[in-house]
Amino acid sequence: MTQRTRTEENKGPQLTRNVAPGIHRLAHAFVNCYLVEEGDDVTIVDAALPATWPVLLRALEAIGKRPAQVAALVLTHAHFDHLGFARRIQTEWNVPVWGHASEAYIARHPYRYAHEAPRSLYPLRHPKGIPVLGAMTAAGAWRVPGVEDLNYFAPGTVLDVPGRPSVVFSPGHTFGHCALHFPQRDALLSGDALVTLDPYTGGSGAQIVSKAATADSMQALASLDSLEATGASIVLPGHGGVWRQGIASATRQARAAGVS
Repeated sequence: MTQRTRTEENKGPQLTRNVAPGIHRLAHAFVNCYLVEEGDDVTIVDAALPATWPVLLRALEAIGKRPAQVAALVLTHAHFDHLGFARRIQTEWNVPVWGHASEAYIARHPYRYAHEAPRSLYPLRHPKGIPVLGAMTAAGAWRVPGVEDLNYFAPGTVLDVPGRPSVVFSPGHTFGHCALHFPQRDALLSGDALVTLDPYTGGSGAQIVSKAATADSMQALASLDSLEATGASIVLPGHGGVWRQGIASATRQARAAGVS
């Protein structure tokens, strides 16, 4: 799949199957979550926004799965736009929610997180981000419930969930941010450690997320080294289209883009 423009992303919910082998990208309101198949079971990575819930149901049906086959929800981080249906999947489907221990506070309180610059200034400085933020708001960005009882994982471990990803500690966007590497599928789910669309600026291309939502931009840039060390050919970000030119080219472009 080639990278879509912002206009294409805004046409509505889109399920793109097999962006990497057995990994399906569900894009809704400029936010991505991923369905990872292994045999009869599914791991969902990130929980998008509340209005993505019925979209998720349709996506599971499209890949021939039922809610009972969802074995885990894994969070790259706990910002509100990646936590949207987490409580619902936890309480209604009894699906365990996994995350780094440093994300537990944000998971409980989705709107209390560190960021380096006031968010209110970005629409004035970056009007291209207004349609993105508007779509996220319409999808429930400001009514995300918190989540208790995270199952914690440790950096460097292989998660015992369908797909068995390796946890790549990549702090900076949040202090517990972790990407997920699927070496047998040559894919890296980078979360918001590296995106191809910044929701706050509307800027496209490989980059870290702006200071409006990043706790420590210098740390985020340093974490690009950990992402690059995976050597993955396919990068699946939390926002924006799939990057198929390899993680090294993505991190190189992100470093050149710098901090916004």
